[in-house]
Amino acid sequence: MKFKKAPLGLAITVVMGSGSLLLSGATSAQENSTTQSTVPVTEIRVTALGIDESADLIVAPFDVLERDALLNRAGTLGDLLNGLTGVHADSFGGGASRPVIRGQGAPRTKILSDGNSILDASDVSPDHAVTVDPLLAQRIEVLRGPATLLYGGGAIGGVVNVVDDKIPTSMPEKGYQGFAALRGNSVADEKAGAISLTGRATDNIALHFETSLRDTDDYQAAEWDEPRVDGTFSENKSSSLGASWIGEKGFFGLAYSYRADEYGIPGHSEEYLGCHPEGIELHCDGHDDHDDDHDDDHDHDHEEHAVPFVDLTSKRIDLRGEIDDPFAGINKVRFRASTTNYEHTEFEEDEVGATFGNKGYEARLEVDHAEVMGWQGLFGIQVSDSTFKNGGEHVFMPTVDSRATGVFIVEHYQLNDDWHFEAGARYDRQSHRPVNDARNRPSFSDSAFSYSGAAIWNVGADTIMSLTYARAQRLPHAQELFSRGVHVASNTYECGLIAHPLTCGGLDNNQEINKETADNVELGLRKIAGDFTYSFSLFRNNVDDYIYARTLDQYEDFRLIKYTQRDAEFTGYEAEISYRFSDVLSASLFSDYVRVGLAAADRLPRIPPRRTGGRITTELANGYNAELEFYRAASASRVADFETAQPAYDMLNLSANYSFGSDDRYQLFLRGSNLLDEDVRNQSSFLADVVPMPGRNLSAGFKVGF
Repeated sequence: MKFKKAPLGLAITVVMGSGSLLLSGATSAQENSTTQSTVPVTEIRVTALGIDESADLIVAPFDVLERDALLNRAGTLGDLLNGLTGVHADSFGGGASRPVIRGQGAPRTKILSDGNSILDASDVSPDHAVTVDPLLAQRIEVLRGPATLLYGGGAIGGVVNVVDDKIPTSMPEKGYQGFAALRGNSVADEKAGAISLTGRATDNIALHFETSLRDTDDYQAAEWDEPRVDGTFSENKSSSLGASWIGEKGFFGLAYSYRADEYGIPGHSEEYLGCHPEGIELHCDGHDDHDDDHDDDHDHDHEEHAVPFVDLTSKRIDLRGEIDDPFAGINKVRFRASTTNYEHTEFEEDEVGATFGNKGYEARLEVDHAEVMGWQGLFGIQVSDSTFKNGGEHVFMPTVDSRATGVFIVEHYQLNDDWHFEAGARYDRQSHRPVNDARNRPSFSDSAFSYSGAAIWNVGADTIMSLTYARAQRLPHAQELFSRGVHVASNTYECGLIAHPLTCGGLDNNQEINKETADNVELGLRKIAGDFTYSFSLFRNNVDDYIYARTLDQYEDFRLIKYTQRDAEFTGYEAEISYRFSDVLSASLFSDYVRVGLAAADRLPRIPPRRTGGRITTELANGYNAELEFYRAASASRVADFETAQPAYDMLNLSANYSFGSDDRYQLFLRGSNLLDEDVRNQSSFLADVVPMPGRNLSAGFKVGF
């Protein structure tokens, strides 16, 4: 095999007939041909990478999940992606979950809507829903490892890019195209549906409309005392209307989107509203005599309260444009801009407990240039400005104005048939300014500089080896800086990096606030063709001044957490081996693991455990496909202070689909999850001790394309 340049539409390899898509050693631990039809590699384009390259030239590990796979998955983004190699979720009941990549979640895993930030409040707390709708997504792209060059410090752990149809980029061949889908499940009595339609209005103007609705009850759980887990219900609805001018060399369009959610907050208690810190100790009204053992085997004797819930809305306007070959030396210019008005209210017994708002904009311009002295790549600029507000009875954050500007360049060089190189750099400037802050907390402003280099070697026999080094910097998030107060939903009292040492969090408050600086080295080896394929990735990420929520004290289920900086070391691997026995049968084994060490003998909380499993996949010519998947998640071997090591569990899933009609326009799908009805506690969740994951579940649905 020789390296060759190709459009990024050729940059994906379908592994072993599985519908999960492999690029540069990235493999999928869940999505497969049972949930998505095998897609010709020439039909897939990965927008999150920016550069048009073939699969054997791209060093960044990532996965691509197509629409048919997404329709048969969980409703929230984190739970949907949970199970991809190296990806977990910090689930928070049935209404909210965020992806955790290689042990790092928000605000280090960036969630994008077609390349732009979503500007909600999901990076502030795990109980805040991510305001993108997988039911309406065209595909989801997951980049594992630092992606700071393109997307800034918020992508130091990875990127999840949700690509949608709301702004048409090409004219439908027959004048219209779209789909409609229905789905339901047993564990939460889910009822979900979506419809999407793009149509030609004139020779150059296309219109698009889409809408979805999803409604679930409280879900059932194994070995749970009650029939259902209180506060795990959810309801959301989304709609978008878009228009685009489409020409021979590009497009320009805009869309308006509206989303509304209402979902429960499980594991909540108002018992702790009187809790407050004194230095590193937690004092709760009537409970000041708690001892140092902090016995977790207590019995609550609470008054009966209605389950608190979240009511949120998000209104968003997107502008997108691309133009090919605008002038000599430039292959493509891409423009993305969005403005968002997000509002979020937490109700307790129908009274407002806390409110959150985020209003702002983000814009980015990318220029893909032609080859210059053998180097081809892109450069660009990204700017954002937002105002985050926290109000109501329980306020733990001041109003904060945040601004950021970044410039970046990424270049590729083809030395010969056997060697390919990448290099790039990014500079960011960021500021956070409290507004009308009663505590007079100071503003924070700083800059960050990141760079990376990679080499890809064609070993031969369809085998590729890659080595990557990235030095990535991240500046503190506003919550990490300024939080102080009771955060009711997560049962915590939070103390930010900027707080008084005697009254909130102890002596570490006097330390200098530094930017995170990560030195990441990754070695990849993959075989990308033939009956026998494999993908291995080893990574080591040393982070100076890593910021994390350290638990200082705990009473019952309530914790005092202090944002603290320590040097950290992330070491791990991701692996998959696959073999195709015949045209209709293949099997694979997979595993992922991340180990984290902190300076001063501390340990990082909520790190996902080792996961190992296998799959058997069948693909029959008459439209039937099925997959049986089993994996074991180990018990956490290293936990932080006041954290419980959740027990190991076994996960058995079975999925099948049947496609029929002309061009397989009709699809029936069925999935069984947690078929062993295991009592699953998610180590990555704030609620691992008090809220189990769903039990045995059967889901089914139908999709028609038109």
